[in-house]
Amino acid sequence: MTRLNVGLLFGGRSGEHEVSIVSARAIAQAFAHEANLLKYRVMPFYIQKDGHWLAGDGALQVLEQGSPVASPPDPLHSLWQFPPQAAEVDVWFPILHGPNGEDGTVQGLLKLMQVPWVGSGVLGSALGMDKIAMKNAFAQAGLAQVDYLAVSRAQVWSDPCVFPKLCDHIEAKLGYPCFVKPANLGSSVGISKAHDRRQLEAALDNAASYDRRLIVEAGVQAREVECAVLGNDRPQASVVGEISYSTDFYDYDTKYTAGQADLTIPADLPPAITQQIQEMAIQAFLAIDAAGLARVDFFYQAETGTVLINEINTLPGFTATSMYPQLWAASGIPFATLVDRLVQLGLERQERSWRVFAGESSA
Repeated sequence: MTRLNVGLLFGGRSGEHEVSIVSARAIAQAFAHEANLLKYRVMPFYIQKDGHWLAGDGALQVLEQGSPVASPPDPLHSLWQFPPQAAEVDVWFPILHGPNGEDGTVQGLLKLMQVPWVGSGVLGSALGMDKIAMKNAFAQAGLAQVDYLAVSRAQVWSDPCVFPKLCDHIEAKLGYPCFVKPANLGSSVGISKAHDRRQLEAALDNAASYDRRLIVEAGVQAREVECAVLGNDRPQASVVGEISYSTDFYDYDTKYTAGQADLTIPADLPPAITQQIQEMAIQAFLAIDAAGLARVDFFYQAETGTVLINEINTLPGFTATSMYPQLWAASGIPFATLVDRLVQLGLERQERSWRVFAGESSA
């Protein structure tokens, strides 16, 4: 049996570089499972923080030690040169969280390389990354969500007359507490919770330092629940899980520090609510044209029975504390089987696109 070469692509030029390494280590271990060893050969490719690619022993060293490695600076032109091992890859498994990896940029590169990959394409990745575009897509699909306002860096870093009016508008539209977020960062990077005008001004300035597009959302009293999605054109939803924590909100440290958050799988919810969340998760997945995998986050207000969609993540974490693989394990798909399924979904999506292309070309 001929094994497929899987290019495990990790690291990247984002603030979630270290998280990507941890996710890649877990995925590599899943591919080392006996059943997967018969089907796949993992080839690690590490993108350094400066954008240079490492393969072979250099990438393997990062995987083994679980942290970035320093390397001598290369000339700028080498940014456009892939390691020669890239030509041997049959299917890519990108696990690049955040900008320059989860936002459609790498997906566009892989599409030009004409090699299948795990996960969403350019459109689904871009929509899933940009919170403003994502929420517009959700609204078009009729999915209920919290009130929000889109804000630009130019409005925040404006003259002294414009900025106070912006804050007045946010207070009138959303009130307090509210959350201020960069539109294009994941893992709660750059997010602040504001309880008054002083905190709002600081939060807007902080978020603007990360992104030129910002979003401000009304705070709600609700339980935070998540659902995993797996598939392409006919996706399936997992059981629903719930996150609880003692911090003010689910920030970066809470998300990735063991013991800071508790995951309850499955969540203790009325059956009708669980079904509604699963249906909404699939709707969200299809609304942005996602593929392969996604985790969809919701707010559930038990007093009124209201379910509000929060966001979708098209490349969710695969760390030991990550919800996505745990949700599927609770749904009957263990980690090793999950990575196999994801590779097969990537191959399936590419095969279908090639068939369509061939049909158009011969017409």
